[in-house]
Amino acid sequence: MAFTYGAYTACLQDRTLEEALDVLAGLGLTGAEVNTGGFIPSPHAPVDLLLASERARRDYLAVFADRGMALTGLTVSGNPLSPLPSEGLGHAEDLRRTIELAGALEVPEVVAMSGTPGTDPGARYPAWIVNPWNGIELEILEHQWSVAVPFWKRIDALARERDVKVALELHPRNIAFSPPSFEEFVERVEPTHIGVNLDPSHLFWQQMEPIDCIERLGSHILHVHAKDTAVLAGAATRGVLDTDFGPVPEDPAQRTPTGIGHWCSTWPEDPAWRFVALGEGHDVGYWTRFLQALAAVDADLSINIEHEDAALGRIEGIERGARTLLAAAEASGA
Repeated sequence: MAFTYGAYTACLQDRTLEEALDVLAGLGLTGAEVNTGGFIPSPHAPVDLLLASERARRDYLAVFADRGMALTGLTVSGNPLSPLPSEGLGHAEDLRRTIELAGALEVPEVVAMSGTPGTDPGARYPAWIVNPWNGIELEILEHQWSVAVPFWKRIDALARERDVKVALELHPRNIAFSPPSFEEFVERVEPTHIGVNLDPSHLFWQQMEPIDCIERLGSHILHVHAKDTAVLAGAATRGVLDTDFGPVPEDPAQRTPTGIGHWCSTWPEDPAWRFVALGEGHDVGYWTRFLQALAAVDADLSINIEHEDAALGRIEGIERGARTLLAAAEASGA
C-alpha cells in the first residue's frame, strides 16, 4: 500500500487530456483527477459519451494507462442543494451522473461538496450560516439540515449501489465545512459511502490545523487535495471572514480564473489570506508531517495537487507543487 501522488487537471483546461497528462507525468506524478460537472465544465471527461459507450470507457482509460497514470478521482464540485435555478438541480444531476460514471469506470472516489440550501422554503439564494450565537440562525440551520439529510441519504444509497465513495470537501459556504459540521452530517445522514476530501487550504484560512483535523477525522478521510494557503498580515485587522471584496474585474487580463467561465471576485489589496502554490505557505517539513499524519490514518490514499495560485502560471504552479509534494513524500517515506 502506498499513496498515489497526482494533480487535479482543471487548471490545465486549455490543454487536451493527453497534453495535461503528459505535463503531470513529466513532473513525476502518477495520478490524475478530472472534473465532470458542477461549477465548472468537464473538458477532460466527455461524460455523455463515457456513460453511453463501453468502448469509449476502455479507450478513455487507455489514455491514462498509456502514460503510466491512474485516474484517481472524478470531481463534481457544486451546490446540489442551492435554490438557484442555475445551480441546484443541475449540480445534483451532475453528481448523480458522476457517481454512475465512476462506477462504470471503476474509479473509487467522487469529490463533491455538501452544498448550501437557502434560509427557508421560499429562499432565492443559498445562505452559509456560521457562528449562530444569537439564536435565529439555529432555526435556519435546522431548515437547511431538513433539506440536506434526505438528499444525501439518496446519494449515499446510489454510491453504495455503484460501489463508489463520495468524498465531501470541507469547503466554506457549505453545510459541512469543518470536522464538527461533518460529524453532524454523519450523525444525521448515517452514511456508509460518504466521507471527506481533506483539502488543507480551506482549513488553513479558517485558522484550523489540518494535521489535528486529520487525527480527528481519521477513517472518514477518503481523498486528499494538496493545496496551500498563506495567512497574511491583513488578517490582523480584517479577520478571515472578510466581506471587503469587489466584483470580477471588467478587464479579462486582470481576472483570476477558477474554472472555465468562472472567475474570483476582486480581492482586497491587503487580504487576510490567499491560496498559494504548495510550498509557498508551508515548507516541505510541514508537508512531510502532513503526509505522516495521513499515513497513520490510511496508507493508500490518492493525493492530488490543486493549483489556484493566481501569482503563478498553470504549469509553473503545478511544477512548484510537485517539487514540494514529492520531496515531502521522500522525507516521510509515505
